Amino acid sequence: MKQRLLHVALVVQDYDDAIDFYCNKLNFTLIDDTYQPEQDKRWVVVRPPGGADGANLLLARASKPEQEPFIGRQTGGRVFLFLQTDDFWRDYNAMLAKGITFVREPKVADYGTVAVFEDLYGNLWDLLELS
Repeated sequence: MKQRLLHVALVVQDYDDAIDFYCNKLNFTLIDDTYQPEQDKRWVVVRPPGGADGANLLLARASKPEQEPFIGRQTGGRVFLFLQTDDFWRDYNAMLAKGITFVREPKVADYGTVAVFEDLYGNLWDLLELS
């Protein structure tokens, strides 16, 4: 048996703002943006550069009032997603130059170099280069 994660759904407030952030600030690639008229929503999928073999992000607009409080807080304030890189300092400096907010400064640990940043809604991410 062979299985893998295909998509991780991320609840967003606005499709276009989310696409702009992930594609223009984090350099993700827009894989799909298809309108689904029967549900009046879009199927929006992005992936990190070089991430063809990993899981993609499904940007899912909150469609019900009860979903809205979870925008930016899907994990109650814990780091939610882990963006692995092959060059921490290259990506860290590029992200700073694009206005990405880091809430924890870079740290070198036994497992690698890591810093925590926020996405446009406040979800916490690790930028991580493994040793």
